[in-house]
Amino acid sequence: MKYGIVLFPSKKLQDIANSYRKRYDPNYALIPPHLTLRAPFESSEEDIGKVVAHLRELSKEMAPVTLKITKFSSFAPVHNVIYMKAEPTRELTELHEKMYSGVLEGKPEYAFVPHVTIAQNLSDDEHSDVLGTLKMQDAAHEEVIDRFHLLYQLDNGSWTVYETFILGV
Repeated sequence: MKYGIVLFPSKKLQDIANSYRKRYDPNYALIPPHLTLRAPFESSEEDIGKVVAHLRELSKEMAPVTLKITKFSSFAPVHNVIYMKAEPTRELTELHEKMYSGVLEGKPEYAFVPHVTIAQNLSDDEHSDVLGTLKMQDAAHEEVIDRFHLLYQLDNGSWTVYETFILGV
């Protein structure tokens, strides 16, 4: 089964992201707005218990993290993805790094660029238009997040929470 680990921002930030995602993100109905801490990975039902135990230990060691959104940005020209950029704070980067340790040992496929995706799979022209419009808007937002979530993917492609981990508890 496929699993992933994410932070879900506050309802306020999710509502802002969804106002764009409804129109520009084909994954809108499959997963709420989120910040990916660990890219999707495969795990058996037997091994997921070890992953959960590892994540419980990590969550006790880590304090809540500040999510500071600063602007709208893009991964173009590599990918026509538009996102809300989060500052890569020490706490957020450390949390991401720990998601690749212990039983989850591995190396991330991409460098960690903390973000909340709001648009993807756009044509070059649409990407340019949407990003140009968004760059004129203020994206500043800051909040503290005190939990992360282990998700699993259902047969229809949607993601749902397997377990939630409170940071610092």
